Amino acid sequence: MKIKLEYLWLDGYMPEPNLRSKVKIVNYDDIKNSFITGRFPEWNFDGSSTNQAETGTSDCILKPVRHYLDDKFGSVYVLCEVMNSDGTPHQSNTRSLLGNEQEDLWFGFEQEYFIYDRKNKCILGHDENNLEPQGKYYCGVGEYVAGREFVEEHMNLCLRYGINITGINAEVALGQWEYQVFSQGKLKSGDDLWMSRYLLHKLSEKYNYGIELHPKPIQKGEWNGSGLHTNFSNYKMREEGGENHFKSIFSSFATRHQEHIENYGSSNELRLTGKFETQSINKFSWGISDRGASIRVPQSTAKEWKGYVEDRRPSSNADPYKIIYQICESLRNAEEIDDIKHKMNYKLDMDNLKMDYKTIPTDELLKEYFNDEEFELDGKTMDGSNIPTKEIKFDLNGK
Repeated sequence: MKIKLEYLWLDGYMPEPNLRSKVKIVNYDDIKNSFITGRFPEWNFDGSSTNQAETGTSDCILKPVRHYLDDKFGSVYVLCEVMNSDGTPHQSNTRSLLGNEQEDLWFGFEQEYFIYDRKNKCILGHDENNLEPQGKYYCGVGEYVAGREFVEEHMNLCLRYGINITGINAEVALGQWEYQVFSQGKLKSGDDLWMSRYLLHKLSEKYNYGIELHPKPIQKGEWNGSGLHTNFSNYKMREEGGENHFKSIFSSFATRHQEHIENYGSSNELRLTGKFETQSINKFSWGISDRGASIRVPQSTAKEWKGYVEDRRPSSNADPYKIIYQICESLRNAEEIDDIKHKMNYKLDMDNLKMDYKTIPTDELLKEYFNDEEFELDGKTMDGSNIPTKEIKFDLNGK
């Protein structure tokens, strides 16, 4: 039996990469064990055509890292990292920076996007005269939405391929939509979002649509931009929690605000203006149920200070691997802040010290002196002037 393996990867274009793919037809018997082990054969491609190599040394290696199989055994999608010919990660390979998997890290991405009609070269619904301003479009129905059939087909396609889409909704602007995808593990989270984007772009070919991930495609008038709100938590946030720990996280994110912004997508300054449910790109803030803050703390989390928070800064075109990397770095810094605070507030257990080192605490020593009737604590005692001196002789010959 012949089966189709569709290899996909990220190219080397800046500031954001594009998705690329090519198909390999193989005999099922030759690769059937790959479905058990997850190790599919490596392949190569012409990196000079994807901004990843020079013509003279153009071979780049596709290293499979995850595969997606539907319930009807149709196309098998093989997500790959790009490697150099010597087996090292290519400089465009942002996934490789994440290291090993951490399954206790959970991410929920809210991918916003606009759909445009490639024939009319405009965003769906925006070719009409007397277009109403935004207000009625969010979670709208009927005449207040455009593109629902496409959006729902994409949702079903993702679910068929095992991508955990948790919801969809029409967004604030006409022709703007959002889907949410939840994954456990930092690598799987980034992989699933890229795979969902690939299916979004591929399905758009069928409808002659285009997908616009620019964070502010409509810059005239009062229209929202598009973001990639990133909900995240780790084991400590969910199970141990505590207000102080969450404040350490916010402090870490505040000190690293610029590093986050530099990795949260291009043209984001057009979106993060302090208006339209955003905080200014130049300011960091957090707030409970505050959609105008950099970090929103849901009511359910703030109730007992256990759970997840939402980083509202990433733009819709951001690379999820870069987002995840920055969040992991800030969470690591927060752990260090907690450790420093713990050490600063640490109180010595004097009872254990007395037992371990046969010592007497200063307050107990002074108490003994005060209770000694023959001991008089006066100025001379304090400066040592009433203590007779003795000559100490050292035997330099050891005798």
